[in-house]
Amino acid sequence: MSKVVETRSMLLQVLILVFFFFSAFVKNGNAGITSTFIRSEWPSNDIPLDNEVFEVPKGHNAPQQVHITQGDYNGKAVIISWVTPDEPGTSKVQYGVSKNYDFTAEGTVRNYTFYNYTSGYIHQCLVDGLEYDTKYYYKIDSGDSYREFWFQTPPKINPDIAYKFGIIGDLGQTYNSLSTLEHYMQSGAQAVLFVGDLAYADRYMYNDVGIRWDTWGRFVERSAAYQPWMWSAGNHEIEYMPDMGEVIPFKSYLNRYPTPHLASKSSSPLWYAIRRASAHIIVLSSYSPFVKYTPQWEWLRKELKRVDREKTPWLIVLMHVPIYNSNEAHFMEGESMRAVFEEWFVHYKVDVIFAGHVHAYERSYRISNIHYNVSGGDCYPVADKSAPVYITVGDGGNQEGLAERFRDPQPDYSAFREASYGHSTLEIKNKTHALYHWNRNDDGKKVSTDAFVLHNQHWGSNLRRRKLKKHHLRRVVDWASSF
Repeated sequence: MSKVVETRSMLLQVLILVFFFFSAFVKNGNAGITSTFIRSEWPSNDIPLDNEVFEVPKGHNAPQQVHITQGDYNGKAVIISWVTPDEPGTSKVQYGVSKNYDFTAEGTVRNYTFYNYTSGYIHQCLVDGLEYDTKYYYKIDSGDSYREFWFQTPPKINPDIAYKFGIIGDLGQTYNSLSTLEHYMQSGAQAVLFVGDLAYADRYMYNDVGIRWDTWGRFVERSAAYQPWMWSAGNHEIEYMPDMGEVIPFKSYLNRYPTPHLASKSSSPLWYAIRRASAHIIVLSSYSPFVKYTPQWEWLRKELKRVDREKTPWLIVLMHVPIYNSNEAHFMEGESMRAVFEEWFVHYKVDVIFAGHVHAYERSYRISNIHYNVSGGDCYPVADKSAPVYITVGDGGNQEGLAERFRDPQPDYSAFREASYGHSTLEIKNKTHALYHWNRNDDGKKVSTDAFVLHNQHWGSNLRRRKLKKHHLRRVVDWASSF
């Protein structure tokens, strides 16, 4: 018994040392790490259409491609989407706290064409007025067939509430994608922050574009039907294909994946904001106009002023193109958005910015380049305690493969980088600290590779931090003792 106690005590000491090591590491900065891991890559080809992961549900006109996203600003609503392949059927959702399904909501139905492809009937139904922190069951009936699912609403907005997000980007529908999705589903995360590039259907031509949107919808349903995925659009959602007569950007994406943009007073589904648990999440569009006076610029300026760090202390931004990226792939593509928005990110003390696009993983220190201008001033990023941590997670597993060529030498702002597939989690513990992990897919196995403690920019950078430090350390000790 004494050996067990001694072992637990040693483990506790190690965990506390690791905690303070990572805290200092992220706060003060050190020489960055370029991982030497070499992945024996699985083929980057898309999974064949007849594979079981794309299986069509049994029954005539059975609902398929079911997915949910947050449906309002504060987490008391969901938008449920699904497709019926043969005929419209009904757009009703039955739901309740049991399978008695005491309530019914009525949605809308639409379809669209892309080249000679005609989509199935796309249903979208807003289910609102939900209670916080409650498990709801829901049933979708097409008239001839029905399917049943469930979801859990988030806890009531509170600065000290714990919540765990998953972060996935550039997923696609390869065997690597499947590995990422399966590993994410084992993480215990409660919602997905998706940083763009969903199906990679634009890698195909003609009718196959629409077919690959359908397979991807069935592919992610195993997760997206049971917990909300918060969407953002990437370059592979643009689908500008004039040779096929398709010139309306984001046509497939906007028809299939709704967002609650109106709840945050956005004029476009491509940029919006939500509040969930203790987080305020802002989604930006890298491929929509964002310079001064454009709708997205005007909206973000107002939205940042709406953030209340007393209620939602964690301020998270999603975008597709990374602002800081030391990979040869897509190098400096985020520079134009950096020039427009970085000063705001620093001023409002954004905690972390997640991006995709680059098919590798990279994490930065807290740095900024806000003093640079074309006629003078510093031209290099510098350490900035008010700046966000920038994390690139464009490593979901798509068919384009990994971006393996990092720039040499590693820039001072880059803390860790590796060309592997994987996913991330951000586990908010309280108003002051969150635990972050990046999990590599190592030949089909989940391996936790990069981890650190993220200090909240609002509560961790003012006088309140000193008052809370003793209380927080006690919480960390209690948390470590649970292992």
